[in-house]
Amino acid sequence: MVHIRSGCSAVRVAYLNGVQVVAGSNPVIPTITLIGGLACRSFFVFRFRVYGHGKKRLYKKATSRDVEKKNNLGDFVMKKYGFDFPKNIRKTFLTDLEETWYLPYLAKNKGLAMGSIKRSNFGEYEMAVHYLTSVLEEAAAVNKVAVYNIDHMGQIRIWGKDAVALLNRSLGASFSDMKIGSCKYTLLLNENGGVQDDMIVMRIKEDEFIAVVNAGHDITDEISRDGETIRMIADIDRIMAQKRDGEEVEAEDISEDLVKVDVQGPLSYRLIKEVYSDKVLRNRNNPEKNMNFFSFNEVELDSHTYYFSRTGYTNRWGWEIYIPKAKAEGDFKKIVSKALDLGGLLVGLGGRDENRMSAGAFGLPLMGAEYDPEHNPINAPLFEAAVDLSKDEFIGKKALVKEIEKGVSKSLNIIISEGIVSGRGVYRDGKRLGKVTSSINSPNLSQDQRLAIGSKRKNVNDPAGTAAIGLAWLYENPFEQDSEGKDITIYDGNPIRIPVQFFREDSDQQPNGSPVLGYITCEGVSVATAPKALKNIEKL
Repeated sequence: MVHIRSGCSAVRVAYLNGVQVVAGSNPVIPTITLIGGLACRSFFVFRFRVYGHGKKRLYKKATSRDVEKKNNLGDFVMKKYGFDFPKNIRKTFLTDLEETWYLPYLAKNKGLAMGSIKRSNFGEYEMAVHYLTSVLEEAAAVNKVAVYNIDHMGQIRIWGKDAVALLNRSLGASFSDMKIGSCKYTLLLNENGGVQDDMIVMRIKEDEFIAVVNAGHDITDEISRDGETIRMIADIDRIMAQKRDGEEVEAEDISEDLVKVDVQGPLSYRLIKEVYSDKVLRNRNNPEKNMNFFSFNEVELDSHTYYFSRTGYTNRWGWEIYIPKAKAEGDFKKIVSKALDLGGLLVGLGGRDENRMSAGAFGLPLMGAEYDPEHNPINAPLFEAAVDLSKDEFIGKKALVKEIEKGVSKSLNIIISEGIVSGRGVYRDGKRLGKVTSSINSPNLSQDQRLAIGSKRKNVNDPAGTAAIGLAWLYENPFEQDSEGKDITIYDGNPIRIPVQFFREDSDQQPNGSPVLGYITCEGVSVATAPKALKNIEKL
């Protein structure tokens, strides 16, 4: 018997923490290095750099001012809304709290020896890779409750009677029929159809929106480094550059006013209820019910305005909390303390990277890895949710339509391997199938999934062992389709696993060295729960 399902082509929604990569006038995909076992983008590469965003403004805030046409950036923007390039590495509002409060609290709570936080320069931003707990321990916390310091992301407020028209021209999604209180995932493209950023947009009022953008996408500047001219254009400037004469629409970066903390996992409902009450989790239009997936609540607490959105970046049950800065220190301590009481942890970049890939039939794309300015997002899992090709116009539409008319066969798939394979080529029977864009060790794989690799490594095969998960862009969809064009991913009740090998490659993309074993699959690692009814967890 053959069991058919929609397979890897299902549409999901998420918001992502990412980076924009720029090298001169030609952005490139970043190389991958290993930092403490974490697959990270290289921050010290001669040909390019990655830029990040932080809340502790250690740089001059650029005012909305005219930029002279003779300036290269002025060819794109006549007014500058983005920030100048930071003179020093940036910190979030919560960075000092992580050092002075969380470390000793965690050490005492878990009986750990005091140590230091493993940090990495995440685009001119000092970000925790992991704390006293390991990446694997933190990646497993989402099975109960995980808390993430996501204060490096930016929030842009866009308002005015022509705000909808501006967003429709600037971004891939359609905002005309978007309801107040809803969230929408979308892409900011360039004229060639490449991805400049992906983001979540919340509709606050009929004529007001908040766009939640990735780290580093708040900078509009031009600098010289190592003989290279590096140009950056912030999302806010890319959007406002589409404003037409006579239109009434304004924009401002409000990131300094809010501190963003995410809470994910099956016990996230209980945690937020106990810290804030269940009022913040109710449906804004029907308080007798829980809030819907991809909606948000705007709540007044202690004379301060909070936003609670339910988009689930890890594709598990969860919320994103935008905390007023005046309340952030106390709230952060309450949230993290409650998480530890419930068996959870504060999770760094390493665990968060694993979490975005380990639920559902495929992982969630990351800006700077699966998305980049030089490649279009066609056939990415979120493409249909993020881009509305029925709109009359938006940046990049012509390029996307042209590519689709020619035919696009590429496919983004989840991979499971006996070790980390970041940046390696994917091969089957000597044929190159594509390239790995993300890879990290995971504590969430079952022994059955690990044994299916066929590895001789003891750590892979042990009952409590680990293996790696990741994502790879392939030239073609490796799965057969049924008569309706749906992927055949299950046979006789078992997931189809396509054996492959992962090789390092030389400059001519020729394989060398010994391969790492693994397979392509659509079974996922954990169940995708983000869109499921909250009644499943509200009494946990």
